[in-house]
Amino acid sequence: MLKNATFSNFTSIPSDKWEFSPGLNVIVGENGLGKSHALKALYSVLNSLKPDGSQFSSPPPEKIGKSQLEKIIADELVGNMRPDSLGRLVKRKQGRNRAEVTLNFKDKALDLSFGFATNSKTQVEIADLPTAALAKPPVFIPTRELITLCPWFVSLFDTYSVPFEKTWRDTVLLLGAPSLRGAREKKIGELLSPIEDAMGGKVEVDANGRFFLRVNGGRMESALVAEGLRKFAMLARLISTGVLLEQGYLFWDEPETNLNPKLIKVLAAVIVSLADQGIQIFLATHSVFLVREIAILTDGRKKKSQSRYFSLAASGDEEVSRLEQGNEIDELSTLVLLDEDLLQSDRYVESSLHD
Repeated sequence: MLKNATFSNFTSIPSDKWEFSPGLNVIVGENGLGKSHALKALYSVLNSLKPDGSQFSSPPPEKIGKSQLEKIIADELVGNMRPDSLGRLVKRKQGRNRAEVTLNFKDKALDLSFGFATNSKTQVEIADLPTAALAKPPVFIPTRELITLCPWFVSLFDTYSVPFEKTWRDTVLLLGAPSLRGAREKKIGELLSPIEDAMGGKVEVDANGRFFLRVNGGRMESALVAEGLRKFAMLARLISTGVLLEQGYLFWDEPETNLNPKLIKVLAAVIVSLADQGIQIFLATHSVFLVREIAILTDGRKKKSQSRYFSLAASGDEEVSRLEQGNEIDELSTLVLLDEDLLQSDRYVESSLHD
């Protein structure tokens, strides 16, 4: 579990310490204030520590070279955030500047601290080196649905220089995993049931890796399915393969995109259920409806996973944005989305009175 993260001079992310819940972590705020950057930065670092053989190969973690990990973290940051160079991720100011990132975990052997300057290109400088790999790796779901990119996108990304984020490649690769069988099928079925009801069918994949929605005995190509439902299909696939159940961390950027309120209610329930399975979840959202629905499902619970909320608001000083955080929505005075939504409701009521 990731306990906290401290950012300093890292893009538009507030230079502050973020204290995370072991369950749901919801980041809200207007565009350009650092929500997506925070998700991608955290995912990049955690993905650098994953135990899949690409980073921490056969040797014990403590024998991995520091310079090797410094390059891996830099490659992940550049691949997922796509700056022209690593140094472009340092917050802009006159003269040279330096970004610093520190992550602290429940398992202290994973603790990591690094930095890089505006002239850095290919690697970061690690101050505190972890001595272990993550027990369970992360998964990132971007704003765009990726079902229609399967299975050809991974080969394209690995063969050519294409202007796409590496997060897309990582997730498409996970979508191609085989369905899980055995003892966990019952739990998978419970999680899939509301999603399949919302889609009106089941997700299938053919021998060529193409995805279909099985509806009323027939198959519909994924490209013909509404985009919002394709996002549900992607979520259903990641559950049926066991990917989400096996992963320790889920990062999801604007999960509500192209979903109507009815589907957002289903989405919120599934997200809370995944958190209850022990997955630490990080969401960035614009949706007041989704934030409220999560709060309804989680507020006041004692035994199940708790939620924590982060609000990013424009700052008047050198910082692009400032951070507020709390365990309940009401603790965040700068939650602009809720304020604007309430003002709209007031305007609507006022206009009705004048009719």
